[in-house]
Amino acid sequence: MSRSCQPSVRVEDNFSLRQHRSVYAQTMLKAVKSEELTATGLRFGIVASKYNARYVDAMLAAAQKTLTEAGGAVEVWRVPGAFEIPVVAATLAQKADEPLAAIICLGVILRGATAHAQHIGETVSYALARIQVKHGKPVIHEVLLLENEAQAKARCLGAKHNRGREAALTAIEMAHVMKRFADEEEAKRRAWWARVEARRKAIHHE
Repeated sequence: MSRSCQPSVRVEDNFSLRQHRSVYAQTMLKAVKSEELTATGLRFGIVASKYNARYVDAMLAAAQKTLTEAGGAVEVWRVPGAFEIPVVAATLAQKADEPLAAIICLGVILRGATAHAQHIGETVSYALARIQVKHGKPVIHEVLLLENEAQAKARCLGAKHNRGREAALTAIEMAHVMKRFADEEEAKRRAWWARVEARRKAIHHE
């Protein structure tokens, strides 16, 4: 590409964009829900990145605490970075021997001077969405793409806005939603077999 064809990006434009993202992020920051949900008899998987460990570890601890206090069982897998999360989540979504009620994905991606972080964030988001739709398994997406460490501290280190706890509460709620679907299908199956058995008895007595 010749110099005359290269796109021109002004430093002030980039700064303005970052300011806009920061303001938008602050308006979207909400306190964690405080509903008391039960997870008794449910198993959950957590896939957590080792990168930016200070923030991810805090989310992981909050998620584990929330799930266990609600009566759930938790299995944890650690991966090097956010990009490695989807392959493990996909493997867990296919577990048949000990199926999980939901899978929680935790990671922190901080923007830098290049678009690399944006590419990683978009790729992970797309992959996690495909996994949950393909396998019918709730995948809770808390792989955070953030502007700076101030945002990471607000969302990962505090109790008021901890995204690990929020992810756990969402996982429990989605587990109940999916169980309702499963119960409805089981009820239909039982009703069908009941009709078959009634028909068989009717034929036997004719």
